[in-house]
Amino acid sequence: MTFGVIRWRAVAAIGATRPLCGARSRPGVPFARLGLLRQSFGRHSSSSSHENSRPPGSPAESQGRREPPNPDATQSLFSKVVESAATTLTSITVLAFAFGIAGYAYHASYKQMVLQKMANAFEPGDPVLDLAAIGKNLPLSESAAATHWVERPEQKAVDAIVAGLEMGHYYLLLGEKGTGKSSMLLEAIRKIDGYGVAMFEAHADLEVVRIRLGRALDFEFAEDRLTYFSERGLRDTTALLDIERALNKLEKVALQRRATVGRPLVVIINQMHLIRDDEDGKDLFELLQQRAEQWAASHLVTMVFNSDDYWVYERLKQLANRMEVISVLDLPKAQATAALQKYRERYFDQRLSAQMADEVYNRVGGRLSFLNRVAKSENMLETCEQILDVEKKWFLNQCWILGETMDDDVMDQQKFAAAAMVLATALVDKEEEMERIFNPEEGHLLPSFPLHKAQEIMTRSDFIRQLDRMNLFSITSNADVRASSVPMHLAFKEIVELPGFRQHLDATNDRIAAIESLGRTRELVAKDLVLGAKYEIRKTSKGYEVTVVEEENDD
Repeated sequence: MTFGVIRWRAVAAIGATRPLCGARSRPGVPFARLGLLRQSFGRHSSSSSHENSRPPGSPAESQGRREPPNPDATQSLFSKVVESAATTLTSITVLAFAFGIAGYAYHASYKQMVLQKMANAFEPGDPVLDLAAIGKNLPLSESAAATHWVERPEQKAVDAIVAGLEMGHYYLLLGEKGTGKSSMLLEAIRKIDGYGVAMFEAHADLEVVRIRLGRALDFEFAEDRLTYFSERGLRDTTALLDIERALNKLEKVALQRRATVGRPLVVIINQMHLIRDDEDGKDLFELLQQRAEQWAASHLVTMVFNSDDYWVYERLKQLANRMEVISVLDLPKAQATAALQKYRERYFDQRLSAQMADEVYNRVGGRLSFLNRVAKSENMLETCEQILDVEKKWFLNQCWILGETMDDDVMDQQKFAAAAMVLATALVDKEEEMERIFNPEEGHLLPSFPLHKAQEIMTRSDFIRQLDRMNLFSITSNADVRASSVPMHLAFKEIVELPGFRQHLDATNDRIAAIESLGRTRELVAKDLVLGAKYEIRKTSKGYEVTVVEEENDD
């Protein structure tokens, strides 16, 4: 048959390729090779050849070529499934562990980078301080400071605080606008080149305070909140919580610095009076003061607050334990005239006579902002008169009284104005009772009242702090009320000395009293009453009820 011929020919061919010795020594090899050839031939042959080669009715033809399942193959498939599952689980575990290590390393390096950036903010050479110094006309070198800088009596104390030499307290600089508080702080920072100091300006909006604090500390508030299974927004918080986060980071930097340097960091918040006196402002004050108290006790950070208004002191006084107040007033006469001469020499290279310096001091006092403005002008006495005129118009625009023809719609504003005029008149009258109003060494001695007495004079306790915010009157750190400056007190005198002013003030107060009396008076009109009868009037929830107690007697 055909299959037999092909098979035996294949055997003969295979046998012919082997040497005889190999065939004799290994008689089973040709038959093994035959089996391999049969398998190969069976795979590549067609179905027709199988049908021709097999006898009809054979078992292979009736049952097909399917062989019974192999137990080894089933076991091999199960082992492959288990192996694949184990490999997948191991891969996931390794990746999760690797991601966890990478995430931990990222967060650790991120936090360390944040602390390092904040520590660099306290290194020497802050350009923000240079810009602030230029805006304040401060000297940028020691030689310029020696010739042009006017050193206040409080400068040495401020230098020690800013340099970190004074520990265990936090400080409030309190004084009128233009007395040189910010200039003193910037001069102290310049002397140490900003090393260990951060300074920023306060604001009424907490969001602006947050941004300015972050800029001063080089903290961006961008805490990494991304995870592999959730995502949160970067600003899922409030401005107050962001400020708390920044202070937490600052505390860690201060702990590291204390271990190496041994001196506290210094954080200066300028113009604290710009924060609103409301609930949000109260929360911010409490947050800052709590930190200031803790850091002062542990010598970590020295907080310095700078304010023009007295209400800031009242707010901090409630919780103060380690707070020290530095009162910054106008310069005494000797230092004021020396400052004026230095300013004049700086701007015009001119030596000012002592007589002219005394004349200027008599008109504007020892306020550094006024002295600087006068020294820059060509005609100093004319500039003094302009300053006095500006202060006088500012007071009149805010507090002028309308007299007996006042309309009742403006009564609330006129209450405020009349109270201010009454207090200004009382200060002018008290000056006449003083034994002396000028000291050759101290200079002007402005009349003043204790705060409680000023409230009694005004018959109101809620107006004086608003007048202090408007820079019309000033409340010192000792709770004394006086004019905000020498030109303002001179403006008070000119206004009170106007012809008919006191009568005009009395007429305004009478008109206010009359309007208030009308508001408290209720008019009752009764009709159809019986002559001689008695009536009882009772106030009920629905109004007034009138009943007859005794009728008229006909007799």
